[in-house]
Amino acid sequence: MLVFKGQTAEKVINMAKKVVLSCEKCGSRNYSVPKKEGASERLELKKFCSHCNEHTMHKQTL
Repeated sequence: MLVFKGQTAEKVINMAKKVVLSCEKCGSRNYSVPKKEGASERLELKKFCSHCNEHTMHKQTL
């Protein structure tokens, strides 16, 4: 059994990939959220942007 910083190999494999969300309005990168491996579409969520001071659409960046 392999151990990575206190976690077993099974836990490391099952971890979701983190993606960064950027505001459509100002382009600032405000959030990093986990994304499932099977999801093929780019993530789009309505989140609060502290730079615009309002709720705007945030899209997944590359």
